[in-house]
Amino acid sequence: MDFFRQFKIWVLFTCLLFECGFGFYLPGSYPRKYVVGDPLSVKVNSLTSIDTEMPFSYYSLPFCKHPEGVKDSAENLGELLMGDRIENSPYRFKMHTNETQIFLCKTDPLSADDFKILEKRIDEMYQVNLILENLPAIRYTPKEGYFLRWTGYPVGIKVRDSFYMFNHLKFTVLIHKYEDTNVARVMGTGDAAEVIPTDDRTSSVPGYMVVGFEVVPCSVSHDIDSVKNLKMYDKYPSAINCDPTHVEMAIKEGQPMVFSYEVSFVESDIKWPSRWDAYLKMEGAKVHWFSILNSLMVITFLAGIVLVIFLRTVRRDLTRYEEIDKEAQAQMNEELSGWKLVVADVFRAPSHPALLCIMIGDGVQILGMAVVTILFAALGFMSPASRGTLITGMLFFYMILGIAAGYAAVRLWRTIGCGDSKGWVSVSWRVACFFPGISFLILTTLNFLLWGSHSTGAIPFSLFVILLLLWFCISVPLTLVGGYLGAKAPHIEYPVRTNQIPREIPAQKYPSWLLVLGAGTLPFGTLFIELFFIMSSIWMGRVYYVFGFLFIVLILLVVVCAEVSLVLTYMHLCVEDWKWWWKSFFASGSVAIYIFLYSINYLVFDLKSLSGPVSATLYLGYSFFMVFAIMLATGTVGFLSSFWFVHYLFSSVKLD
Repeated sequence: MDFFRQFKIWVLFTCLLFECGFGFYLPGSYPRKYVVGDPLSVKVNSLTSIDTEMPFSYYSLPFCKHPEGVKDSAENLGELLMGDRIENSPYRFKMHTNETQIFLCKTDPLSADDFKILEKRIDEMYQVNLILENLPAIRYTPKEGYFLRWTGYPVGIKVRDSFYMFNHLKFTVLIHKYEDTNVARVMGTGDAAEVIPTDDRTSSVPGYMVVGFEVVPCSVSHDIDSVKNLKMYDKYPSAINCDPTHVEMAIKEGQPMVFSYEVSFVESDIKWPSRWDAYLKMEGAKVHWFSILNSLMVITFLAGIVLVIFLRTVRRDLTRYEEIDKEAQAQMNEELSGWKLVVADVFRAPSHPALLCIMIGDGVQILGMAVVTILFAALGFMSPASRGTLITGMLFFYMILGIAAGYAAVRLWRTIGCGDSKGWVSVSWRVACFFPGISFLILTTLNFLLWGSHSTGAIPFSLFVILLLLWFCISVPLTLVGGYLGAKAPHIEYPVRTNQIPREIPAQKYPSWLLVLGAGTLPFGTLFIELFFIMSSIWMGRVYYVFGFLFIVLILLVVVCAEVSLVLTYMHLCVEDWKWWWKSFFASGSVAIYIFLYSINYLVFDLKSLSGPVSATLYLGYSFFMVFAIMLATGTVGFLSSFWFVHYLFSSVKLD
């Protein structure tokens, strides 16, 4: 009965994972009702480009500004780290009121510096990112019978040797009739109806919700003399023909630019919970499933090898040990070969034990953060409507899991020291500073490059102070608390004794490290397809939201790493190589090498347009930071699985 109960639980869990694979989300904000004529404000985000990967402020270019001046929107920690700078814009609409030929402004004559930087931003294919009701502006371009979706629109375009500005925008706002979502009415009447506030206009005045925001940029040649006496939001004196396939507004030094826009409202069948579907349409779903199928095949192959080791080899040998008498066993010990010969050395302390404990502790922390964050994202609690929540959630879970990092590192330290807890404070402190310290060094170096380029991707000094406070006031104390708990917990006792004199390791036919480095290809094989989508999301500006698939791939990656490390550890023990500690870590951790090589391949072949040494340095720096974290997480999985296997194997051997 227990077997069937466990089987039902696993079936239910598997169905949940596959359901999450479709990547649903919970809406990140409550629907807001607008009646006809209510004002709508458009906001602007940082200018972005896949050619440089360096965001810049919208108002770093000579665009029109709001009559009341530029005001920053409140941004969370994740938005600031991602380089988002959301500000107000002069574009304003009235709900369900179509407007055309709206004059925005005439800029001052372009100075030499403004002209030069504008040419540079157009040449580097920078995109303008507008936001309405938390929805990014989306642009459709036809290609071979179908439409491509883009977020934002280009600053301008280069035709031959001339640069043209997109100075007229044609907006389309998709709206849906407001539907009463009052919780009291949905769930029933009663006391709750008196508690939940309601809008007095809900039942009397029809309202609308914004469910889509589209933009078509045009380059239009305006008559500068005809707008001399116009004020912002006045009607342009002549008709404006917005043709996205034709450009007219060439920028020239010493000449002003005229901006205008038009807006139309279209009632849509799209409902509020589905308004993000246009951004989150899952492309290449079959490829994701192929990736998972490929991973399952690798896991099945490795599981077969592990099964053979356990059932045919280990069990057989253990049975022989149990059946023979002591005299036959003593005689057999002289003829033993393989893993049985290293019984007195297999638990000998590794070289640099403190460093191993520190890396295992940090690996536990990073792996736990990844699992929890991706699970929450797969369940929809980190909606794209709430910008920056993914990065903020990762930081929060990382700090909280400092307890697990300190506990795992100190308990392993005491296990290696046979119960001696001396030095646990030092180990806990170094766990709290090892990975964050290296990350801080990398990010600071890259930040100087961004500061030098005046990019909004540079972390502000105030945010640096906040990150340091979070590190030393929350993460470090929690890690020390975890270390204290690890020091008080009983250490893991070795099942066999270790000789004082280490056994000589026989000469090997091939370098053992070569096999260790080659083992990383198997975990990489389970990951590389999904890795393409992740890299495209980070560097190509695409929205990645199939976290259900990513969670499944993460679980499969953990299983493959455990199996690979376990198999290689057994192979090393069979050739009487008892130095398995570090090798088990790097057997699965070496997948980071292949991910870094893939990152270089992606830079060369997919980011061919990436311009300048600064952009390439940023890319390689962030890639190294990513693969370092992956190495710690996957190496920890491999080591812990190998430690469990070795402990289980030799705890069953009856040898003096």
